[in-house]
Amino acid sequence: MKNLLLTIVVLTSTFYGFSQENGAYGVRAGINISNLDFDPDATFGNTHRNGLAFGFFAEYELGDKLLIMPELQYSSEGAKEKDLRVDYIQAPIFFKYTISDRLHAGAGPLVGVKIHEENDGFKNFSLSAQAGLEFAITDEIFIDARYTYGLTNILDEETGYKAKNTNVQFGIGYKM
Repeated sequence: MKNLLLTIVVLTSTFYGFSQENGAYGVRAGINISNLDFDPDATFGNTHRNGLAFGFFAEYELGDKLLIMPELQYSSEGAKEKDLRVDYIQAPIFFKYTISDRLHAGAGPLVGVKIHEENDGFKNFSLSAQAGLEFAITDEIFIDARYTYGLTNILDEETGYKAKNTNVQFGIGYKM
């Protein structure tokens, strides 16, 4: 718990520093449609889970058309079955390219730390790749859509399966 608090304090101060020059900071919330990609294919019920994501971000200009957007967010993922649900505190680092004044495309890595039960069969850390589009409704309000695919097996136990998170996220945000 102390490590999580330290991580939050460091990221918050980093976000604040990023937002002071040529940047912004804000909040973002979204809806997840997530599932687990099993290898080999699951022989049991593996239906998608609807969940929430919310957090805060900073945005900093790296060049004329390139921005970096580090975030800290809560995300409910996994599958619908209770035993296949997993919730994370995630730290995406989103690199955004400006297509037009209102449209951005982005991609980047995402690190997740599991936040619920111990010894539940899931690993404590996950690594994923994320890509998406963002549309600015106004200078402050935006909507976005993202797709995340897990790069690491999230199962902790030897079950004969490997599982990776897959997630489609629709969000809305406010920049200050």
